[in-house]
Amino acid sequence: MPAGPAAARERPAASDATGGALLGACAAWALITAGVHGGSPEGVLLAVLAVAAGYAGGRISGALLPVAAPCAGALAGLGLAVAAPRLTLGPSSPLGHTGATAALLILSAGAACCAAWAARTPVARLVLRLLAAGIAGAAAALGSPVGCAGSVVVLLCSLAAARLRGRTLGLAGLAVASVLITGVSLAVADDALPGGVTAPVESGLGRHRVLLWQDALVLAEREPAMGVGPGRFGEVSPVAAEYLLADGKPHSAPLQQASEQGFVGVGLLAAVFGWLLYALWRSPGSTQVVLSAGAALTALTAVAAVGNALSVTTVTTGAGLLAGIATARPLHEEPPGAVRPVSPSSP
Repeated sequence: MPAGPAAARERPAASDATGGALLGACAAWALITAGVHGGSPEGVLLAVLAVAAGYAGGRISGALLPVAAPCAGALAGLGLAVAAPRLTLGPSSPLGHTGATAALLILSAGAACCAAWAARTPVARLVLRLLAAGIAGAAAALGSPVGCAGSVVVLLCSLAAARLRGRTLGLAGLAVASVLITGVSLAVADDALPGGVTAPVESGLGRHRVLLWQDALVLAEREPAMGVGPGRFGEVSPVAAEYLLADGKPHSAPLQQASEQGFVGVGLLAAVFGWLLYALWRSPGSTQVVLSAGAALTALTAVAAVGNALSVTTVTTGAGLLAGIATARPLHEEPPGAVRPVSPSSP
């Protein structure tokens, strides 16, 4: 029987069970907090269902069509971003309203990079990487600088993965980056950044968004265990009530969880992201595919930390789909855990 990390990656049942338990816990906690404080848990339940359905669909399509599935996903995400650049209403910012467009484009670039590494010919890889670069250009044309920057970062991380033969260090770096980005958003809400840093950050994000974050932090401190109830931020937030165009959300996934579902909700959100990274680590796919998907999901957490992207079903579905594709075992591939050798002359 195989032993070591490679053997662990041959048995995905444990990580799948863990993911199912965590998603179930997210749904159950939303129902519990809604029962205690009232509110509407439907949004959380829909997001949980979207992630689960996307992940299952990605596992199936990634096993059957390891190149075509992520390529189709990249084109679908790009098409959605172009056809509906304003997926939801909300305060404008450099993220583009809620960051949903940026998130879709980043996930699309990640899918294109995964397809490139799954392709077997240099020409196909080059074409798919040009698709990822084209997605970054489309983001700039759509007026989403964060989507453009995120897509470029994902492409660069995917290319850098060619030099790696192990995924542990790369995934650990992505986890640290996600923690740092989330920490910065919390520091802004708590007004804990140095004065010279706070002003440009607030200028970039918008003063109103920062006020929403501060209000969310106050609510989280008032009800640290269970929050004020899912979907109730807009009802109890004085800042949201004063702003006629507000959509009732603080536009930060961690702060929304903290204010509406307490720190237990934040812990569950962090645990789901940790599970996705763990599932990628155990994936039987190549290290390059795993790190490309991981880079896109980490960039998504950055957008979600300062925007409202996770409230959009297409984004949560796309995240689950990308993770499922990257953790699938292609039917006609090399043995599990093998890392495909990369020729220095390959594009």
